[in-house]
Amino acid sequence: MAHSIELLLDAHTDAAIRAVWQALADAGLPSQVNVKSATNRPHITLLAAERISPDVDDVLCGLAPRLPFECVVGAPLVFGGHSLTLARLIVSSAQLLDFHEEVYRRTLPFVAGTPFGHCAPGHWTPHATVARRLSVEQIGAALTAARGLTTDLASRIVGLRRWDSDQRIDHILVG
Repeated sequence: MAHSIELLLDAHTDAAIRAVWQALADAGLPSQVNVKSATNRPHITLLAAERISPDVDDVLCGLAPRLPFECVVGAPLVFGGHSLTLARLIVSSAQLLDFHEEVYRRTLPFVAGTPFGHCAPGHWTPHATVARRLSVEQIGAALTAARGLTTDLASRIVGLRRWDSDQRIDHILVG
């Protein structure tokens, strides 16, 4: 399982993404709404690894003065593999990229092994996942079912958490 450091979104954006989750589920499609966990919520993963020590918490809490900040939830995006993941792009701004790099740098000494490569600065695509395990045929249906999925959404990043997949607990660090 993977541990991660994640950004949290304002209540308006959280609700908008959850509405997409629900629309997909209502259409009989895979959706993040089907993830049954008290900690399941829209988020932006900054760094993921096999294990991240809880000792990082105090270090990352030092970033509290940098939050909140504005962001834009943009176009839908599809990640490939043997099944597809549908997400909303989080438009990269200098502030977001700088924050990501700072979190990555501060977290690295607390990571067991190596962080997953797609999380490294210069390789990271900021996004909020909408659905996993879609087939090619389901992508078109998902884009049709999820009204508003293609409209940009002015948002705010308001929090930071550490997800511990071993204990299935999120630790809110800021927010």
